[in-house]
Amino acid sequence: MPDLTTSYLGLKLSTPIVASASPLSQRIESVQQLAEAGVAAIVVYSLFEEQIIHQSLEIDHLLSHGTESFAEALSYLPDTGRYSVGPERYIEHLAKLKRSVDIPVIGSLNGVSPGGWVHYAQLMEAAGADAVELNIYYIPTEISLTSSELEQTYVELVRAVRAEITIPLAVKLSPYFTALPNLAARLTEVGANGLVLFNRYYQPDFDLENLTVVPNLHLSSSDELRLPLRAVALLYGRVPVDLAITSGVHTAHDVLKCMMAGARVAMMASALLRGEAPAYVSSLLSDLRLWMEEHEYDSIATMQGSMSQQAVAEPAAFERANYMKVLGAFRFSDGSDAHSNLTTRMLYPFLGTSVDDE
Repeated sequence: MPDLTTSYLGLKLSTPIVASASPLSQRIESVQQLAEAGVAAIVVYSLFEEQIIHQSLEIDHLLSHGTESFAEALSYLPDTGRYSVGPERYIEHLAKLKRSVDIPVIGSLNGVSPGGWVHYAQLMEAAGADAVELNIYYIPTEISLTSSELEQTYVELVRAVRAEITIPLAVKLSPYFTALPNLAARLTEVGANGLVLFNRYYQPDFDLENLTVVPNLHLSSSDELRLPLRAVALLYGRVPVDLAITSGVHTAHDVLKCMMAGARVAMMASALLRGEAPAYVSSLLSDLRLWMEEHEYDSIATMQGSMSQQAVAEPAAFERANYMKVLGAFRFSDGSDAHSNLTTRMLYPFLGTSVDDE
């Protein structure tokens, strides 16, 4: 039987399937079922910077309200159970999850700016988290903010979280960077042990009848896999960091592509939220083993990075050549192909083809 084991963030995993942050982790029973089905690790739903700051402001108000009038109010402390709005319950839940399953449990901290809230990474570690995933979900809107300033903010945030913990740290990023390899290297230098590619931005829609902006949540499909697949194939072997792919992982073939690109793990959420998650995982792993047996792969390790760009001397040139091949493969509605286009014919030498080949 093929060996499905892999490692991620220094953690030995029985399979390359990791459940990414989602509502499924809110129920201990659901996590236990996923673990029994073959999910090798789980990322707990995210604790947001805004939740932590909101609680701090609320407690500050409760402590200071009325202190000018009543001296005894100076020593008054609110009922923490009553006024807890999330962070403490999150830490308690993480600790319960860790006690309830044998697979690694990864805490998720979602924020964008350095500050006291990053201390919760340390509380996650104290609660038993095997690692922390820092999810940086930020859409810049200030015209004065430059790309270099934004990237430096990311670097400083990772540095701040790294200073809080001794356990492994993964950073979840969006795909919208002009020079992702450079940013990846900088994040690694300040302490990131893993990169999770990519975050999905949930894009709103317009309600034309009520003239309002409305949330519009669509679960992912396998078509979305190609973007993180390309990025991981580009980074594999070039940046000393463990790579994880998320967004678009739905089938055994998707998982195989992730491994061949160079990912250590394939993270799933949408596929698990669509139906019976434990049965889905069991079936996926069965398909994965069957494909590996039919194609004579004895382990996940032997295929990891086998289709990355590590062996390509000029990755940028490789990308350009493939881009031109895609253009050359286009077919018009009348059945003719793009080779008849003059511009494409000029590209024949770069495509490894000649006009005489027609």
